[in-house]
Amino acid sequence: MEDRQQRILERELYQIEQIRQLDSEELEVEEVEHGHQSSEDDQFDDRIYGGASASGGYTFNTSLASMHSYLGEVEDTHNRLAFLDGGVILHVPLFYLEGVVLFPEATLPLRVIQPNFIAAVDRALRQVEAPYTIGVIRVYRDNDDGRIRFSTTGTTAEIRQYRRLEDGSINVVARGQQRFRLRRRWIELEGAPCGEIQIIEEDLPLRTPREAVGKLTPLKNLSHSHSHSKQPLHGNQDHDDSDAMSDDSFESELSLTERKLHSSALVSSYSSRLFGESTSSDENDEKSKNSLHTSNNEEVFRGAKRENYNYSVRVRGLRKCPRAYWPYWVYKMHDSYCLAQRLSDMWKKIVGTPNMDALMRKPGLLSFHIASKIPVSESTRQELLEIDGISYRLRREIELLESFDRVKCKSCQTVIASRSDMLVMSSDGPLGAYVNPSGYVHEIMTLLKANGLALIGVPSEEYSWFPGYAWTIAYCATCEYQMGWLFTATKKKLKPRSFWGIRSSQVADDMH
Repeated sequence: MEDRQQRILERELYQIEQIRQLDSEELEVEEVEHGHQSSEDDQFDDRIYGGASASGGYTFNTSLASMHSYLGEVEDTHNRLAFLDGGVILHVPLFYLEGVVLFPEATLPLRVIQPNFIAAVDRALRQVEAPYTIGVIRVYRDNDDGRIRFSTTGTTAEIRQYRRLEDGSINVVARGQQRFRLRRRWIELEGAPCGEIQIIEEDLPLRTPREAVGKLTPLKNLSHSHSHSKQPLHGNQDHDDSDAMSDDSFESELSLTERKLHSSALVSSYSSRLFGESTSSDENDEKSKNSLHTSNNEEVFRGAKRENYNYSVRVRGLRKCPRAYWPYWVYKMHDSYCLAQRLSDMWKKIVGTPNMDALMRKPGLLSFHIASKIPVSESTRQELLEIDGISYRLRREIELLESFDRVKCKSCQTVIASRSDMLVMSSDGPLGAYVNPSGYVHEIMTLLKANGLALIGVPSEEYSWFPGYAWTIAYCATCEYQMGWLFTATKKKLKPRSFWGIRSSQVADDMH
């Protein structure tokens, strides 16, 4: 643990030095064209996740944005809370955030100005039970009656860094930990909003069909009983405790009724392969039928297991006969590792992320990782947070990536950008949370180009979320709602020269 903290500290010191070097450069402001130029430097398809600087001539270091250096110097709490057991009930201070959905492992910057939330931070810093922990829930306005609603599913966040300023406000950098259900909430005497929460017990990834459907597992073929080596069901797994199930251990898992159905299915499949081939005479057909009627289930089952390799070639189709109630492709639909592989491949294709093998070995973390970075509306992200079950969450994310084609204004449905316009400007991914000087947290997706937006005001470098870039407020030209900001480079050598930050709270659910 100490080595890991030391590596984190060294990395942060290195990033701070990079920021200082960037600030020490000569300030050279150039005129920036807001439209996308078809140059080699602006080719998005070749860009990789983790750095606009890695290809295409892009020089911005994406790790700078994820540091939230605009918050100034912050102190590390040096506190790392152990994960709590599922079902545990806690009383924690709450943060209600509009337009923000926090996921486990995601970073949350906070600029705490309001007295009640300052009291909430103070309570979190001194509480004995779950120290340095707050509960984060999304608040939203009901479309029907306009009333403020509170989501009942949220995420605990551990305060990793903070600094109290002279005016009494507090800058905080927190990290998402575990999902919870909000049981009740109240306001304490000093004004801190608090709640009683119950930690959600996360399920284990579905590694094999044994876990997916009633502990039944499809074995590839009857000839496996003759083999001394088993082929793993999933090639990328560290271990697989279901592959080595023998025929006997498989059957021992079944009830008497299930065993009869299973044996009957084997007899039917084996017999159809053995006697279902066309013959040149009715006599052969009759013999086959008689053989079927005279052979009992146990005899045929034992006969199938005694077949040698040469004969098994004649019944090759039997090798893929599922030895459970459903065919293999059904199990594969629920296998967390298969889904993780598919989702990872899609994410690489769309975003350009590097090797994700480490996350693929932990499908639960991968599902939260993608959910915290997928550029969709806040209501869709809340839907992902509320999904119980790793496989279900992975499948929903695959559906979203398959349908993700356009970014639209939530108010007027004007098409703002397409999927190919996505740009990674932070090591947190194409979507991240940032806080403004007034304490409002925005989740923004970064795009290389955007359409139908109008700029208001002049570029400003003050409190910029991306070091070396100035921001200008951008509104939808059709409905005049604020969509986000245009960021323009203030350093001559900094590329890309400009990009857009679009608020996820103003993005429509329809992405087609």
